Amino acid sequence: MDYKKNKDIHRMVIKIGTSSLTHSTGNLNYRHIEKMAAVICDLKNMGYEVVLVSSGALGVGLGKTNLTQKPAQTAGKRALAAIGQSSLMAIYDEVFNVYGCKVSQVLLTKSDVKDDHSRNNIADAFFMLFRYGAIPVVNENDVVVSDDSFGDNDTLAAYVAQIIGADLLIIWSDIDGLYNKNPREYPDAKLIPVVKGVTEDLYKMAGGAGSARGCGGMLTKLNAAAIANQAGIDMVIANSFRPDDIYELLCGKSVGTRFKAQKNKA
Repeated sequence: MDYKKNKDIHRMVIKIGTSSLTHSTGNLNYRHIEKMAAVICDLKNMGYEVVLVSSGALGVGLGKTNLTQKPAQTAGKRALAAIGQSSLMAIYDEVFNVYGCKVSQVLLTKSDVKDDHSRNNIADAFFMLFRYGAIPVVNENDVVVSDDSFGDNDTLAAYVAQIIGADLLIIWSDIDGLYNKNPREYPDAKLIPVVKGVTEDLYKMAGGAGSARGCGGMLTKLNAAAIANQAGIDMVIANSFRPDDIYELLCGKSVGTRFKAQKNKA
């Protein structure tokens, strides 16, 4: 099928989590990364401006150092993230280049996005990267981050979408979307296709943390949806292992769970 560009969407943020980037060993899942890169580059070629918020640095660092679990000490986690970040960007640079796309690394902290002057600088940098035809790859700056951190990249992605005035935020996950109960434990769990407002009941329904290699779970995605929706941005949770579904989403079809913004962007 020949998909045409969605005229209502120009700029989007896509977030990918550790469990979608790596095998259970902690090593990178190259085949899956190539599929996602192909879709993202194709979206760029269609005329979309795309930002990729990527987790995975700490998980990749675990794999490179042959550790089986995250260290308890903050310094150890920072060191693993630094080791993994270089490998992650190297593979992104190599894989995206295959499809004629260049990538750029953007590392942020929560204090960066809280400060008005810094927010303006960040936005200007993103817009110039778009002008240069680069795909920004964003992660938290784990080495220098203070106790006041994002804690997860779902929240970071929502703030990035807010700062650049994105039209859509997509959270690529290892499940199809938000369910009425944990689908890994309950076979009769039902997917919720549309959410209009993040409520306390939704938080109570959502499960706990994610995999041993990642930091996020459904709770962090609900936090991200609340931030994005407040800024007038729809957010969709979709299955990263079916990256082509994004074309269906952009054609207006129901994919995953869409969190509908309740007001227009400022």
